[in-house]
Amino acid sequence: QVQLVESGGGLVQPGGSLRLTCAASGNIFSINTMAWYRQAPGKQRELVAVFTSGERTNYANSVKGRFTASRDNAKNTVYLQMNSLKPEDTAVYYCYAEVLEYGRPRESLIEHWGQGTQVTVSS
Repeated sequence: QVQLVESGGGLVQPGGSLRLTCAASGNIFSINTMAWYRQAPGKQRELVAVFTSGERTNYANSVKGRFTASRDNAKNTVYLQMNSLKPEDTAVYYCYAEVLEYGRPRESLIEHWGQGTQVTVSS
């Protein structure tokens, strides 16, 4: 019943900006980890940004200084502000969350993925 709903993707020119949003909803007792991944055609899915248990945000080297992830715990929502976009940023961006659901043991976490949102950077 848990769903991750992503939005904000689109087509932008190099140097442009986009903000992605991921909202988690459903049978959620708590969320331990949320993250952004991306996958370009023919390439392996890669981690873009992740919120660790210590509330520290880690970024892939390729996006450091350009992307900023933020989290609203009260809304179970994460954002990804993408600035100075490059053609190599073109990919499908996925939201990821590890969720403890109502009725499940506290040691059990369920992985959930969003449907993905397309980001295309092209002139």
